[in-house]
Amino acid sequence: MKAVLPDSKIPKRWYNILPDLPEPLAPPLDPETDEPMGPEKLLRIFAEELVKQEMSTERYIEIPKKVRELYAKIGRPTPLFRATNLEKALGTSAKIYFKYEGATVTGSHKINTALAQAYYAKEQGIERLVTETGAGQWGTALSLAGALLGLKVRVYMARASYFQKPYRKTIMRLYGAEIYPSPSDRTEIGRKFLSEDPNHPGGLGIAISEAIEDVLRDEKARYALGSVLNHVLMHQTVIGLEAIEQMKEFEEPDVIVGCVGGGSNFAGLAYPFVRDVLSGKKEYEFIAVEPKAAPSMTRGVYKYDFGDSGGYTPKMKMHTLGHTYYVPPIHAGGLRYHGLAPTLSVLINHGIVRPVAYHQNEVFQAAELFAKTEGIIPAPESAHAIKGVIDRALKAKEEGKEEVILFNLSGHGLLDLKGYEDYLDGKLEDYEPDYFPALETP
Repeated sequence: MKAVLPDSKIPKRWYNILPDLPEPLAPPLDPETDEPMGPEKLLRIFAEELVKQEMSTERYIEIPKKVRELYAKIGRPTPLFRATNLEKALGTSAKIYFKYEGATVTGSHKINTALAQAYYAKEQGIERLVTETGAGQWGTALSLAGALLGLKVRVYMARASYFQKPYRKTIMRLYGAEIYPSPSDRTEIGRKFLSEDPNHPGGLGIAISEAIEDVLRDEKARYALGSVLNHVLMHQTVIGLEAIEQMKEFEEPDVIVGCVGGGSNFAGLAYPFVRDVLSGKKEYEFIAVEPKAAPSMTRGVYKYDFGDSGGYTPKMKMHTLGHTYYVPPIHAGGLRYHGLAPTLSVLINHGIVRPVAYHQNEVFQAAELFAKTEGIIPAPESAHAIKGVIDRALKAKEEGKEEVILFNLSGHGLLDLKGYEDYLDGKLEDYEPDYFPALETP
């Protein structure tokens, strides 16, 4: 069972959650003064239109025609499926549906914001985009977006993933991007971390620092971010807006689930549904799933912190483990981040979104069952959502409920087979921090 929309149903507007949040978002702080930060400094880092969108209070922002055309080219609208075989395997009374973002040509949801960010950079006359990537899905997406729109792209990839997932590098190079392991010897912050540990596994926080340092050396370059900030999450709402239309062919969901690193794929599916909860029109339950190795939602502190490890970014109020937290090298590289989207942090604080955390072995076990029943090998990041869905479906079975569960399968795992090999060979380690730096600072 699946629902497929025609190209004419690609959303014409993104949904911006800022005006609907239950409390105003805390302003970003200047890292040098700790005072609220205006747009001026951000304009040197991001394309101008993205800065405007980040601070916009408009509920809907029009998607440019060129971006919608590119959405169609890369596979939007994406299909929505019912996981009937998984339901049977679980013997559950729940019905399980998933929005499959792995159907895009780059294999994940990341292309939705990559195309938008590259479009606005091109319109501004920017020549080069620089970014970070964890598992490589974001780097892959921005590399293709740069190729389609005529921009140079440079990617700093978390070192552990750089060596775990070599074919991600090959794809980025085929799309014309430069790619370096992070920490690298190309930046001051990279050399600092390498001097402390020549085998440092890296992480999104360090890669972000390197990308920003790179951008600040080149006036014709700007930074592109794969998650966390509001404009990125907003671009992803095409997922949920499509899903609302597709679920009309089936039934109303009760529970909406997604994995979380910075928050973009979860927000992409969930925020259009959250909109209806905040307006009092509907009632849904939202479950956000993270790894126990990087538990910013379930164990982090809600405070101002840097978005990167080097302290280059504005300080944002969010759930954080501390920007110096050493994230263990789990295979879900896209979830190896110390912080969380500020908007999602607010929703968690108000009890609208409920977070849960799992170890990577139980996540891979859930992914194995999904592959055997539904035929799709999920990305390790997306498999966290699957584990959350399975637990919820089994709970419905125990309670005799006929719940409808919808989740975002944010990407395929066909380039993550080393992780699956390690799992099948019994070589995966589970990590959980004994402490995190956010507890040590006021």
